[in-house]
Amino acid sequence: MAKIDKCNFCGRSRSEVNLLISGLNGFICDECAHQANEIVKEAMKKYDEDAKKLDVELSELPKPKDIKEFLDGYVIGQDEAKRNLSVAVYNHYKRILQPSDANDVEIEKSNIIMVGSTGTGKTLLARTIAKMLHVPFAIVDATVLTEAGYVGEDIESILTRLLQASDYDVKKAERGIVFIDEIDKIARKGDNPSITRDVSGEGVQQGLLKLLEGSKVNVPPQGGRKHPEQRMIEVDTRNILFICGGAFDGIERKIGNRLNTRSVGFSTDPAKKEVDRSNLLQYITPADLKSFGLIPEIIGRLPILTYLQPLDASALRRILTEPKNAIVKQYVKLFEMDNIKLTFDDDVYQYIVDKAVEYKLGARGLRSIAESIMMDAMFDMPSTRKKTLNVTLDYAKKQLAKANMDRMRNE
Repeated sequence: MAKIDKCNFCGRSRSEVNLLISGLNGFICDECAHQANEIVKEAMKKYDEDAKKLDVELSELPKPKDIKEFLDGYVIGQDEAKRNLSVAVYNHYKRILQPSDANDVEIEKSNIIMVGSTGTGKTLLARTIAKMLHVPFAIVDATVLTEAGYVGEDIESILTRLLQASDYDVKKAERGIVFIDEIDKIARKGDNPSITRDVSGEGVQQGLLKLLEGSKVNVPPQGGRKHPEQRMIEVDTRNILFICGGAFDGIERKIGNRLNTRSVGFSTDPAKKEVDRSNLLQYITPADLKSFGLIPEIIGRLPILTYLQPLDASALRRILTEPKNAIVKQYVKLFEMDNIKLTFDDDVYQYIVDKAVEYKLGARGLRSIAESIMMDAMFDMPSTRKKTLNVTLDYAKKQLAKANMDRMRNE
């Protein structure tokens, strides 16, 4: 008796179906193949929805106070910025964890822009937030971005860095955090007509709009320019949190003009007497960003505006010794790995802080000054048999004079 070919799923023979597909050890008919395809599509749809959500439940998500406490361990001061950042990040991830319901309220993205002078902790705040939430984090520099077709990097290269940080796991990247540094460097250069095109200014801001508001973007996996033959990766930016930061050098003058502060003369308005001219950034508004050169559309997509206060001597002293990643603790650990006990006299800390204030470089200046003081010891000590090193004020002054640190002055 001849063997009859039949579907291994439904049992129907070749004469009872339109098409019978043969495999290595069996058959499947066209109707069963169609049903299997529908089952796979439904399962993958559910998988995609689950993948877009965080790996935690809403009840497990760190509350704003928890986030701020974590930031306090790494960043000294800047309470206003930390509060705003904590609330914005918490609301953003609540938005991702929101159950999908067509009749429910749609929560908009809460992208952030931070304004503060160099060395006040903008990048550190964003990096510490990402460390706490265990999500992909990428830092990009806005100064290298240009309009498509010009020398420089395309806007989409921002997402390439995020893909690389998530090992090219697209679903993981689509819930990450991107910190765009030097956002003030792409400000519009002015309203005056020019014979040269502003390819790294307003055009870049226009290109950033689609990323900030949320859209599907084709990203070159290895970065660089887009080419027709290059395979692209589609990334949905709806659930990516964008944090922008910039020094906005000179914006204090625009804030002062708006507040009508005067260095000479008299004012009869009592409200104007209360303006703290030493820290005008605390009065910053979106109107000031617009007058600086950011277009209204991009300001509207960065709804949370916060500022970082300039660091005074007491804050710099705490930054030097208190955080978990404090500069002094780092040097102690480095020498400890060579079985050398490193100690500092208290007046050395104050000397480093005084020099950092003098050079006007913020917290970054602390590291540069400490590095100059410790460089010779870090070079010589590992090759000697000495097991202790105490850094005195005289030693610090001698090393700093030898390093010719006056070149760091920022007059």
